[in-house]
Amino acid sequence: MILYDQPSVFPFGIRFDEPVTTITDLAVSFVCFFAFYQLNKIPVKNKVHLYLKYYFLSMGIATTVGGIVGHGFLYLFNAQWESPEGLVRFLSQIFGDELLHEAANPWKLPGWLTSMFSIALVERASIEYARPLISKKVGSFFAWLNIIELLTFVTITFLTLNFFFVEVHSAYGLLLVVASFNLTVYLKTKKKGSKHFLIAVGFSAIGALFFMNQWGLSPWFNHYDISHTFMTISALYFYIGSKEILDDPVLAK
Repeated sequence: MILYDQPSVFPFGIRFDEPVTTITDLAVSFVCFFAFYQLNKIPVKNKVHLYLKYYFLSMGIATTVGGIVGHGFLYLFNAQWESPEGLVRFLSQIFGDELLHEAANPWKLPGWLTSMFSIALVERASIEYARPLISKKVGSFFAWLNIIELLTFVTITFLTLNFFFVEVHSAYGLLLVVASFNLTVYLKTKKKGSKHFLIAVGFSAIGALFFMNQWGLSPWFNHYDISHTFMTISALYFYIGSKEILDDPVLAK
């Protein structure tokens, strides 16, 4: 059974849709903004530091916009969108008609696209961190693929306005790229930063499992809320791992 958060009505006719979902989204934002603030104070200046701190900043912005606009007050942002029929037909043959239902409200896009950019940043940070332990060709290949897959999924998501492609991008970025490169580092060096990144990916995967299967406890704590709770824990582990990675004396050289 699909459970949805219930709206609350405030004085002056102000309606607050999905309040718990909004609050749990903002919990992710809080951890991400805190992490950005703390990482920004670290004197180490390198690509990994740059990518990680802006990963947290962009994810904080994405979950703030997603929570407030995408869940709390979307009814105030009324817009129409018509996806290109040819593209939808083509994608339907690959993924199935049931996944490509009608397009969502275009005001969902700012949060979605920003989150995709943030996933690309943590991918890139993981690739850069693993570079000393992998071949130059592998590092360069995945660095270019990082840009290509981001542009591809952003374009498809923008044209179809379907959250499914945001999910696919996140799954690819976290499970295949972030997990793989940090597993490589951990197996070769046993460094705690990569271990905590792997734990973070694990919590993200559990949250995605609840979201995809629409497992909820009640209308006031549905699959969105459970997913956001696991995302909050994941963000915390990414922050712990980031601090340990940036304290790495090898990286500081």
